[in-house]
Parts: sequence; C-alpha cells; structure tokens
Amino acid sequence: MADVNRGNRPLSPHLTIYRPQLTSMTSIFVRITGNALLVAALLIVWWFIAASIGAESFATADAVLRSWFGDLVLFGSVWALWYHMLGGIRHLIWDSGRMLEVQESERFGLFMIVGSLLLTLFVIAVV
Repeated sequence: MADVNRGNRPLSPHLTIYRPQLTSMTSIFVRITGNALLVAALLIVWWFIAASIGAESFATADAVLRSWFGDLVLFGSVWALWYHMLGGIRHLIWDSGRMLEVQESERFGLFMIVGSLLLTLFVIAVV
C-alpha cells in the first residue's frame, strides 16, 4: 500500500550534517574518474575512426588531440587511469576485510592521491 504521508516527512539531512571524509571523497572521485575516462576513450575512438575514413577526417581529429585541449584531456586521462586503478585496488582490499580501520583507510586514501600524481608524472616523463 502506498505511503500517504510521504510528502509530510523531511528529507534525509545527511548532506547538511556530515562533514566530508577523505575516504568518502576519494571513493566519489573514483566514480568521477571512471566516468571521465569515457571522454578520453571517445576521443581516441574518434581518432581511430577518422584515420580509417580518410586523410581530411584524420587531420581534423589529430589537430584536436594535439591541441592544448587534447593534451589536457590525455594528461588528465593518465592521472585518472592511475587514480581509478589505485581506487579499485583499495576496494579489493576492503572487500577482503582488510584496512577497514579509519586510520588505515585514510592512509590509503592519501596514498591514492600522492601515488596517482607520482605515477602520472613518471609516465609523462618517460613518454
């Protein structure tokens, strides 16, 4: 049966009461980076399709990927890949029942941030 008093109850106040925690923010950014990687994937797929269509299409796609916007997207994608991968490893560790204490979780969150930045700089320096 439908709840007739549903409109009279207040909404959950969780967004106004709880302060953001490092573990929750890093988990949210794992989801955001996963979705943002779709933009880079679409750009790369567009580049491959343009290469198969012809020289003029490829020149346009290549110009976009070699522009400052393309460099920014690809640099951000490298960081997002590392960050998303480290977040996935963290969730696998949590699924095994390890590192569930607050201090350990926050330490791994800091490791995710610093590690992803260092790995990104390493990849950019090597490539």
